[in-house]
Amino acid sequence: MHYGWIVAAVTFLTMLVTAGAVGAPGVLIAPLEREFGWANADISSALALRLVLFGLMGPFAAAFMNRFGVRRVAGVALVLIACGVAGSFAMTQIWHLMLFWGLVVGLGTGLTAMVLGATVATRWFVARRGLVLGLLTASTATGQLVFLPLLAWLTDHYGWRTALAFVLVMLTTATVAVLALMRDRPSDLGLRPYGATADVPPPQAPAGFTAMLMSPLLALRAAATSLTFWVLFGTFFVCGASTNGLVQTHFVSLCGDYGIAAVTAAGMLAVIGVFDFAGTVGSGWLSDRYDCRVLLFWYYGLRGLSLLYLPFSEFTFYGLSLFAVFYGLDWVATVPPTVKLVADRFGENANLVFGWVFAGHQLGAASAAYGAGFSRTVYASYLPAFFVAGALCLFAAAALLLIRERPLLAEIARKRYPGL
Repeated sequence: MHYGWIVAAVTFLTMLVTAGAVGAPGVLIAPLEREFGWANADISSALALRLVLFGLMGPFAAAFMNRFGVRRVAGVALVLIACGVAGSFAMTQIWHLMLFWGLVVGLGTGLTAMVLGATVATRWFVARRGLVLGLLTASTATGQLVFLPLLAWLTDHYGWRTALAFVLVMLTTATVAVLALMRDRPSDLGLRPYGATADVPPPQAPAGFTAMLMSPLLALRAAATSLTFWVLFGTFFVCGASTNGLVQTHFVSLCGDYGIAAVTAAGMLAVIGVFDFAGTVGSGWLSDRYDCRVLLFWYYGLRGLSLLYLPFSEFTFYGLSLFAVFYGLDWVATVPPTVKLVADRFGENANLVFGWVFAGHQLGAASAAYGAGFSRTVYASYLPAFFVAGALCLFAAAALLLIRERPLLAEIARKRYPGL
């Protein structure tokens, strides 16, 4: 078996566990409100900071991986997340939540995020790259959702601190796997990427630390000349606003407003996670075979319709089940075709450019996380946020029609910006 599959498996575990840590606050909002008397909008502000850092670290995480290696960066990220989770056991003030879950966990998760999966897939695989991207992307969304029922059950029966202790155990397991099995590049083992017919020399790392920090900014400057970049950035902003910023963060609390227990609501999120796994892996398979622009048009359009349907589901078991199936199939199915479009158009700088596209995703997530909390505090309802998210998805679907077939932009960028 090619060692790339072992690296992919370790990456899958890492992204699964870190995503579970990212999703944990979804079941903590109500307990924190009860224990500390914090307002929903204040808690949502801390969680929004986490999502902003989660995204803005993406381009620099790619630069760190290019410079220091995937293994080191992933190991540091897992330790940093564990420190933030452990520190939250002692929090008593809202600024403690901002520090541990907003700043520390935000920085740690930002060092991995989807950039880790994109980097591993592009370095280790030529054949089956879309499928691997689908699997790794599915691990992120599935980890955010499948862990929630267990965390909700632990919170209800033993308290939120016990639920976070379980997260710490999972983070420790992933750290051991990364240190033992992760490798940076196929060339480290004298291998070619899976499916490659010729040796692939590793790109030369920036000469110094300053050059390394500048490489994401140079990549952004080059990519900013492309309409494709801005369309993908904007649509991924909508993707974040309509998934982990809104549904992952506030769905349990939304269901609580309609008398649905937290464990039951988290179970619905787990159903979304199960169907997401199938949908995202299938999306990766489709992105190897069909026009990614067409796939994204349908993904965003169908997601928008499912979000607009949710307020009319009457929050019955059957209504929520129907939403969970259709919305789950589309949860992050947008990621494999988006990564593939970036890779096709920006070449060897794809992980840096995708880092900026992913930053747009998390800015959208942060906006929705805060906006939904604001809506709940001011208007006593989450529903306006869901209507807005559904409408944005329909606009994103229309915006994808602006992308046209164009030659690879990497050559143009290198000629225009030789330092890139």
